[in-house]
Amino acid sequence: MKDKPSLPIYNSHSSLPQSEMSVSSASVNEQSARNVYIETYGCQMNVSDSELMAGILTQSGHQTVSNIDDADVILLNTCAIRENAETKVINRLEHLNHRKRREGNLIIGVCGCMAQHLRDKLLKAAPYVDLVMGPDAYRNLPMALNAVASGDPFLGLQLDKSEDYADIAPIRKEGIRAWLTIQRGCDKMCTFCIVPFVRGRERSIPLKNLTDDVKRLVDEGFKEIVLLGQTVNSYHDGSHDFGELLWSIAEVEGVERVRFTSPHPADATDSMIDAMENCPQVCKQLHLPLQSGSTPVLERMRRTYTAEEYRELVLKLRERIPQIALSTDIIVGFCGETEQDFMQTYQLMADIRFDSAFMFKYSDREGTLANKSLEDDVPETEKARRLNEIIALQENISADINQATVGTTASVLVEGDSRRDAEQYHGKTDTFKTTVFPKEDAQVGDIVNVKIHSATTHTLIGEIAG
Repeated sequence: MKDKPSLPIYNSHSSLPQSEMSVSSASVNEQSARNVYIETYGCQMNVSDSELMAGILTQSGHQTVSNIDDADVILLNTCAIRENAETKVINRLEHLNHRKRREGNLIIGVCGCMAQHLRDKLLKAAPYVDLVMGPDAYRNLPMALNAVASGDPFLGLQLDKSEDYADIAPIRKEGIRAWLTIQRGCDKMCTFCIVPFVRGRERSIPLKNLTDDVKRLVDEGFKEIVLLGQTVNSYHDGSHDFGELLWSIAEVEGVERVRFTSPHPADATDSMIDAMENCPQVCKQLHLPLQSGSTPVLERMRRTYTAEEYRELVLKLRERIPQIALSTDIIVGFCGETEQDFMQTYQLMADIRFDSAFMFKYSDREGTLANKSLEDDVPETEKARRLNEIIALQENISADINQATVGTTASVLVEGDSRRDAEQYHGKTDTFKTTVFPKEDAQVGDIVNVKIHSATTHTLIGEIAG
């Protein structure tokens, strides 16, 4: 197969007529309407973006399908945070290309963070890809499909600091939990992170738009609203901060629960803590990324807080909200991390006793500030040892914390059938612990009181309290 010609670049500030740039006027007739399958990789922000893409495509006359075999367009919505995610996507593209060669008319697109970050490498590795589109270009999806159908490949990677998609209605899967993006982009510039370079600067959606969105979500049957942002608690629309937003969304009639992810410790304001403490709908659970327990490492990471400031924040949270459950992110083996640095992380985890943690060994990412200015000097064998040690520590802590719930009663939002037993439901407690229990007379979407009679490291097991 011959390499494709260079792809033209389109963006929201191009010289194309406005009629070609708007979603509504990029509608298609019945003959050119396509079945689109969106495959999502990465975090909840990517899930939310896939729902946004589905809304844009549906509005313009295309149809999203749940079975990949029914699709004549396959879009991979990608993540660029870790190298293994990129490897997975490249392998997936090679597999899809076999189908493309058989069928001839299959359109393959790569969207999201990986598309933004690795466009040249991606096009070299997978020249059969028809369209490549970054996170700020989704509004151009209908135009892109029209271009590709006419034989022209499409590249849309211009970042747009004004794009927030506030006027687009996402298409969400049925369920009880809805993801709601309140903020796009990131200003933090952590040295290990590629996000500011692939998602642009922070911009917040107006509070009024968000409360209107939540009213629609409640009407659609969603019980729990999860607010999303790269540093979600830095939200500010010019008039309202994050704490005010929490109160406003919780006051929407019909909202049962409100969560948010992922906050930044430096933006954990009293306004946010007040809302968590005093608003019944805001869950008493917080994912608070630490990354390292060593202040010198945090400085090299540009995390804008010290280990002691983080410790003081946790003490404050637990004093104000005694029942709060805390989870975190940890990176071991970052540039220059000594054994002493690592042990400070280990000890801080042992002292704080997180309910759960996402733990990783550092992976040097092309394009990050660390890649440009710091040496990735911790041997892989040492990274692996350190990672295994904190995993073992956290597994023991999580098991102890869950075991302490035995004999208590937890409020659980019923999400659906248990994967292992169709006679049981699974759901989440207010503190985001997975709980399994017999169905009895409960229904999906109910909030029930469950008496916990046993626990594993990751799951609570009980029965509906009489």
